[in-house]
Amino acid sequence: MGFSARFEVYGIVQGVGFRAYVQWQAQRLQLHGWVRNRDDGSVEVLATGAHEALGQLETVLQQGPRLAQVERVVRHAAEGSSTTGFHIA
Repeated sequence: MGFSARFEVYGIVQGVGFRAYVQWQAQRLQLHGWVRNRDDGSVEVLATGAHEALGQLETVLQQGPRLAQVERVVRHAAEGSSTTGFHIA
């Protein structure tokens, strides 16, 4: 299915439409996986797809939607998602 990466996004990223924004961008990039809020206030993303698309997603995560204030994005290698499509978890 392609390459996989897990991202942790820190800053003001909850309550600002971040997950819906990530879902829309990931679907646009034809990625599979999920996005979810974490208890520490960060957002976690698991995505599988083309290497170039994952790089584009990382750029999108660093920008975030208009109301977000992204402080940093940490990328990790990951096992592929078995999910078809891209979902808010």
